[in-house]
Amino acid sequence: MLNYTYKSGIGVYIQVFIEQKQACGHPYHSSARILHHFDAMIAERFPDACVLTKDICQEWLHLHPNEHPNGLHRRVTPVRQFGKYMHGLGLPTYVLPGHIPNKQIKYEAHIYTETELKAFFNAIDQCPKSPFSPTRCYVIPVIFRLLYCCGMRSSEARLLRVDDVDLSNGKIIIRESKGWRARIIYMSADLLKVCREYHAIMERIMPSREVFFPNKNGSTFSRPTIGIWFHEFWDHLPEAAAIIGNPPRVHDFRHGYAVDRLNGWVRENENISPLFPYLSEYMGHSNYADTDYYLTLVESFYPEIESRLSEINDDILPEVCHENE
Repeated sequence: MLNYTYKSGIGVYIQVFIEQKQACGHPYHSSARILHHFDAMIAERFPDACVLTKDICQEWLHLHPNEHPNGLHRRVTPVRQFGKYMHGLGLPTYVLPGHIPNKQIKYEAHIYTETELKAFFNAIDQCPKSPFSPTRCYVIPVIFRLLYCCGMRSSEARLLRVDDVDLSNGKIIIRESKGWRARIIYMSADLLKVCREYHAIMERIMPSREVFFPNKNGSTFSRPTIGIWFHEFWDHLPEAAAIIGNPPRVHDFRHGYAVDRLNGWVRENENISPLFPYLSEYMGHSNYADTDYYLTLVESFYPEIESRLSEINDDILPEVCHENE
């Protein structure tokens, strides 16, 4: 757990709010970091403030230079939650309305082709050693394979502990996930072999490490690091230059896993209806509608998969009655 120092007049409330979130089992790491920056802004620009005001929130709403609207959304959400907390304490508090900012912009997923995947993984396999980050050349080829082959979120892979990865049977326990729902997934035999070889190397470098993918200090890599690595290797590939439209992202490996799994079941003539809920659970989705999104990304088998899944939506997605108020 990170220990921040709070300097504003409402810093003590921020600290208790975060402690309560984490005491309830929520990791709340990213939001805690955001609220720490929020506290620093209040201390600098509103040094006499002792409650959360509209002026403070409006100052926080100002876009950072080159900030994507989705980044603003991530900055605003914990501040709104904190405002509701202070309001619940009976304090005169301004709570950011739910429509500020507008809904996040939906990214259009890029499903990597076989050629693109081969080019990317070949590139990261050539990752040179660095005196500034001695573990990165071993971490990069493995962590990206884990993202693609298991459909994990980048934060889930980045935060893995050694004890979370069972190299005897390929079981991975994901403890800190979106929605705070822990789950268990399994690696394929080929990926398990790769992870065993990686672990043996890391045991020689850091024999008592606790983090499965450690930085030079033995801690987890920072949140932006995986994205930086991705662009370091992807952006210079001829395959990257040929893409038109939305540029690929790290998260698209997760999309690719889901689409490949659905296509694979169609290709293998499997009965998708009982398998679809398992895919949803494996991906860590809180509801089937999140998994249903991947059906729109399936192209090569779309007509066939659409007919097979029409009955699934009737079975697992109950009809919703809309009443006029």
